[in-house]
Amino acid sequence: MKICKTLFLRVAIIILFILAINSTFNHVFGATSEVDPVGFQFKTNQRGKLVSSEPMSNGPETIEEAMEFLKYPKHEVLATGYTAGYESTGKYPESPSYGVTYSGVKVKRDVFSTIAADLAVFPLGTILWIPGYGYGVVADKGGAIKGNHLDLYYETVQDVYDNWGKKTLEVYVVQKGNGELSEEQLNKLNEMKIKQVFKDKITEQVLNKHVSSFAF
Repeated sequence: MKICKTLFLRVAIIILFILAINSTFNHVFGATSEVDPVGFQFKTNQRGKLVSSEPMSNGPETIEEAMEFLKYPKHEVLATGYTAGYESTGKYPESPSYGVTYSGVKVKRDVFSTIAADLAVFPLGTILWIPGYGYGVVADKGGAIKGNHLDLYYETVQDVYDNWGKKTLEVYVVQKGNGELSEEQLNKLNEMKIKQVFKDKITEQVLNKHVSSFAF
């Protein structure tokens, strides 16, 4: 009976401590909803992997993540890699339009990266989960990008060779775009995802620290 009471008190203390952290986090970063500016609802990752430090994920890392993606429609595509450089776009860094996509946003490799697609298949703003790459947001198109073909942005040609190349695979359509994408929307997607993962990571560390101290 005494052990049960002790366990109950410790669990209560952990819960209160986590709530306090959550309150502090919201105070520092500002209270945020888990719904992003273009309507995609984020799922809380209970293990809290800091995906922002490793944007090129090989796929879901937990059963919960895998099950979450199963609810989205799949689409088989041929995916290649491209850069903002001359070898892919015919543009040089001094060009005013260097690194600017068809949507008007700048190319980005982040938690949510910019990708190119056939806009008749995947309209601008479409969010895809691409195993081995991560989240891709359709921001661009290309003369050679037709039908079920995606072009994934990388910062350098060496990155393309080392990390991707050319693959045929199934991608998950997390949200179909409405034909528009702004710099503000893309930035908010990345900011909100990073904040959520950061908060989850703190919660995980607190739980691990206190649960491991239980004495039975």
